[in-house]
Amino acid sequence: MVLDYDPTWPDVFERLRAPVWSAVGGFARTIEHVGSTAVPGLSAKPVIDMTVVLASGDDMPRAIHALSTLGYQHRGDLGVEGREAFSAPAELPDHHLYVCPPGSLGLRNHLAVRDYLRTHVAEAQTYGELKKRLALQHPRNIEAYIDGKTDFILAILERARLDVDELDRIEAANRSDR
Repeated sequence: MVLDYDPTWPDVFERLRAPVWSAVGGFARTIEHVGSTAVPGLSAKPVIDMTVVLASGDDMPRAIHALSTLGYQHRGDLGVEGREAFSAPAELPDHHLYVCPPGSLGLRNHLAVRDYLRTHVAEAQTYGELKKRLALQHPRNIEAYIDGKTDFILAILERARLDVDELDRIEAANRSDR
């Protein structure tokens, strides 16, 4: 279900961020609010996306351990290069947590899309309308929903100056025929 933008989403992010930062702040640079809920005015699924940016890729084992103490379960990269995913504890608001080394493709993808949509309001609105249509067309098929958004996202990433190889790798990770 894709909803109109909810102005409480940044507050939900901050509430989720605080305990994570307490666990990883000694070796992480920041925690970024990414995804559609991080773009004011953009329609989104009501699920907060958070990305922990490590100081070094060597800190990944520390991050996995620290997050496990909060109840997060490491799920691996799920086919996305430079991004480790975690399942959130059931008692928390719906969210996705990722951990990325600095400069990784997974991180660049998250930040480029968010930052572009924050500064291009008309395209953010078009993207929100696309997401609503796809959610209605594919209410129980997340792969088809993601696949339907991929061309739009790739166009944003191209304008954000990701190179052809990076675009190809992101496309491969997002297509349902992977």
